[in-house]
Amino acid sequence: MLAGIAAELRGALGILAKRDVQIPARYLSGKPGAGGAGDAAGAGDAAGAVHRPAALGDDCAAIPDGDGYLLLAAEGIWPTFLEGDPRFAGYSAVMVNVSDIYAMGGRPIAVVDVVWGTSAGALEPVWEGMVAASRAYGVPIVGGHTSARSPYNALAVAIAGRARRLITSFAARPGDVLVAAIDLRGRMHAEHPFWDASTGTDPARLRGDLEVLPALAEAGLCDAGKDISMGGVAGTLLMLLETSGVGAVLDVAAVPRPCDARDLSIARWLLAFPSYGFLLSVRPDAAGAVLAAFARRGIASAAVGAVDGSRRLTLEAAGERQTLWDLSAEPLTGFAGEGAR
Repeated sequence: MLAGIAAELRGALGILAKRDVQIPARYLSGKPGAGGAGDAAGAGDAAGAVHRPAALGDDCAAIPDGDGYLLLAAEGIWPTFLEGDPRFAGYSAVMVNVSDIYAMGGRPIAVVDVVWGTSAGALEPVWEGMVAASRAYGVPIVGGHTSARSPYNALAVAIAGRARRLITSFAARPGDVLVAAIDLRGRMHAEHPFWDASTGTDPARLRGDLEVLPALAEAGLCDAGKDISMGGVAGTLLMLLETSGVGAVLDVAAVPRPCDARDLSIARWLLAFPSYGFLLSVRPDAAGAVLAAFARRGIASAAVGAVDGSRRLTLEAAGERQTLWDLSAEPLTGFAGEGAR
């Protein structure tokens, strides 16, 4: 069973697409002052030194500012998703950026957008979705660029935020407990591997649930992690391990999973994008407090594995183990922290 799961994960587009990040990694790594945000190129390590090459590859750029950090991130929307469900694509464009900010222990300030459409009619559902998410998460859209005279439809959104203390992709350490927190109060999208626990949910609850992340950072309970992105739990964990220069064993059966979702295999769930999902690397003495913080909000969370020094991601289930990826032999994004050098 585990060999089949590993084979399905290794061949999944959501994970393989992360290899595209090797293009900006090749251009940006080692260049002082270079950096961007999101999966393509981010900045911000525990020391907050954005000029260091090791800081490339986080969820957001983290720019030291006063007693904290200014956060900056951007996300582009998959064209097939935009064509098939433009309203939810617009909603998701704001939602995923908001998640990036909270994933680094921050709070969002505002978003800007870049929207191209073949007509005014093509733009309407996209804007409806973006405005709905803006209101739900309490994050204003303050500017951007819109064109209804394009030969194609396209959408990207950028976001700014602030953090007092950071949760980064560079701080996972051997011996850490891996904690997965996923809001299971949702449903799968009909066509795409998205678990929607956001649309139709009380906005106050959405915002309160996200507040768990900066609260953990500011309490000193967690400094390492990522939000679960389009690569799902598996792809997100690989990126976290690569930037931290470590490895891990993932207990696939321990990952919080809907018990009543039909036709939702373990492999499909490990590749799904949850609208609320975070993977954290936590010191053992803080794991109980981290799990309790999510439990108080009704969010499913569990210890799902342990970080080690192997630089390999190993899957585990029922006493069986299977190597999913050896990052020392095959980089994923090309952004690696000092421990991988």
